[in-house]
Order: sequence, then C-alpha cells, then structure tokens
Amino acid sequence: MLFNGIDFDTYFKYYPNQEGYFGRYGGVYVDDELKAAMAEITEAYFTICKSRKFIAELRRIRKEFQGRPTPISHLERLSNKLGNVQLYVKREDLNHTGAHKLNHCMGEALLAKYMGKKKVIAETGAGQHGVALATAAAYFGLECDIYMGSVDIKKQAPNVARMKILGANVIEVTEGLATLKEAVDAAFAAYAHEYKDAIYCIGSVLGPHPFPMMVRDFQHVVGEEAREQFIEMTGELPDAIVACVGGGSNAAGFFSGFLNDPVKIYGIEPLGRGEKLGDHAASLKYGTEGIMHGFNSIMLKDENGEPAPVYSVASGLDYPSSGPEHAFLRDLGRVQYDVINDEETIDAFFTLSRMEGIIPAIESAHAVAYGMKLAKTMGTGSVLINLSGRGDKDMDYVLENYGIR
Repeated sequence: MLFNGIDFDTYFKYYPNQEGYFGRYGGVYVDDELKAAMAEITEAYFTICKSRKFIAELRRIRKEFQGRPTPISHLERLSNKLGNVQLYVKREDLNHTGAHKLNHCMGEALLAKYMGKKKVIAETGAGQHGVALATAAAYFGLECDIYMGSVDIKKQAPNVARMKILGANVIEVTEGLATLKEAVDAAFAAYAHEYKDAIYCIGSVLGPHPFPMMVRDFQHVVGEEAREQFIEMTGELPDAIVACVGGGSNAAGFFSGFLNDPVKIYGIEPLGRGEKLGDHAASLKYGTEGIMHGFNSIMLKDENGEPAPVYSVASGLDYPSSGPEHAFLRDLGRVQYDVINDEETIDAFFTLSRMEGIIPAIESAHAVAYGMKLAKTMGTGSVLINLSGRGDKDMDYVLENYGIR
C-alpha cells in the first residue's frame, strides 16, 4: 500500500535507515563511548536476528514459556451496549507476566547472553517492564538492576514485590518528579559505567538506535498474530485498531501488523487532568521536536526547552516524549494520535471489568476508553483494541483513589 509517498510493502526494509532514523526522527545522540556500545549492540542484533538458531529459540520461548499466541476476545456484551460496532481485544494481558513487555525482554536477554553480558539494566514506570526483565534475567541466569521512581514504587507495590521475588535489585530514584523520566536518567547513567559487562534493555521503542527498531521487531509478534487471528475469526480485517501510547512499544508492535492494510490506526496518549503543561503526557499531540535520552523525537518542553514535567494516572505512560517511529507515522498521517483523560480511563477500567470479566491495566484502559468512544461514532464495523496488560498491579491504587464505581 502506498501512503503519502511511502510504500508500506517495503517499509520495514528502509525504516529505520542505517543511521537509525525514521525520517528525521531517531538517531544516536550519546557520547562517543556509548556510541561504541550502541554500535556493538547493533552489530550483534543484526548478526543474530536472521539466525535460524536465534529465531527458533525465540519461537520456542514464546510458545513454551510465554504462552503465545495470546488470543483475541470478542467483547460481545460491551459491543451490544454501545451499538452495532463490534469490539475485540488482543489479550496481551494473558502473556506471561501479564503484559506485552516480556516479548522484547526475552529477546533482549537472549541477545545479552549472545554478547556475553552478565547483567541487564532497565528502567520501569508501571513495573511491567521491570517484572518482565526480572523474569527474563531469572530465566537466563543474569543479574538484573531495575531503576524505578519513588512515586511509582508506591503506586505499583505489587510489581515491586514481584521484581524482588524474581531476584532483581530494585533501585529507588528520588530525583525530580521521581517517575519514569528520572528512572530512565538513572538507568542510562548506570549503564554508562557498566556497558562492558551489562546491556541496557530499554523498556519501549525509545532511546538511541538500535533500540526503537529492535523493540519494535520483538513486539511485531503482537500485530502479526492479531492480524492472522482476526481474519480467521471474522473473515476480514478490522475497520480500526487502537492502542495506548506512552513510549509506544505495545502500539509499535501492534500497528506493525496492519500498516500495509486499509485499516484506520489510532494511538492514544494520556490527557491526564487536562491540557495544561504538567497535567498530561500527550507529547505527540502537544509537543515539539527535541532530543532526550539519546534520540530525536517529539517531546514536551518547559520554558527552557528542557523535558517538561508530565502526569498520567498510568505510571507506564507518564513520559515526556514518544518513540521516533510514532513521530514519523504521525507526520505521515498513517496513524492518528488522540487523547483520553483520567476520568474516561477509570470509567473504561470499571466498565470492561464489570461487563466482560477482564480487569485491564490502567495504561490499556486508555485504549479501551477510546475504542468505546470510537464505536459510538462509527455506526457499523469493528474495532480491535490492544489490551496491552492486566490490571492486577493497579487495583489497590484505583480502589484507594477512586473507590468502587
């Protein structure tokens, strides 16, 4: 399919380019020493990503350890309540550890073993990436350091406990707002001193090349499965697909299966408490071009041009930028990026739980809320939502702050 001059038949062959750019977004903006480390990772990845042995091992892990493929569920009761549009969800909440994050963590840890590294380092916000990487480290016998803001440690206590049980060293970050951005800062700083023996396993399609590409490639399994399953279930493609976007790993993998199809694609950012800077984390809607954490993308900036403070009810979405591929797809117009606020999210959290017996992660509830809103405007058709994670981690926080609705 040709879209605004881009041939999506060959899209993955040319994007990113050899320097790691999606159009003008991406790249490697780190010091020379870390550039050498990124080049080492890139070379190792391109060496093994086409290897029959690596691919076979990853497929075996997905089937025997992760429980893939995850299914698609038809939300029949919710669909009937909303009208004639049929809603479906891709059940990444049923992937081992409860979210999509394990898809790239197992791949990154397998790469670390191939490179002879002894430790994996990462940041986490909602804790799902931290749990997934701690799981992968335990599986492969690697040391694991997880950096997490003190605010998120309090909000996501169940996931902190899981990481510790799995043997990870959870390092509290207290600087700044003490959320995801600061956790990334701390993890990058640690990696700069340990890159010879460790690999930084970035938790989204962020950071310097090759991570936006590599994480997308490992998450591509979500979109690949979803497309095949939906056609098998219904005999056709969905009219629209929806996923939440913070850094954007679940969305990048999900969207990648449908970019070459006549399907409308929606990426949903957190509007939080409103449009005022500091009350949301909707970088693609309200941000401008800028560089942070080693890559060029769209980011929210303060009056000094520095990353602005951000907020979201979802710890995994409160990041002041988004992956460079999302910025590129936004500029192309191939993906429409929109927002959902906290109230709409919490309403969707309870609605899906009560009507379908599925408790979603708060991050995923943003996509559910938008899918519900979209269904009311369409009249007929189908919407496939990526349910990127389950809400076990969020239940205490929701009950404490919102009560039972």
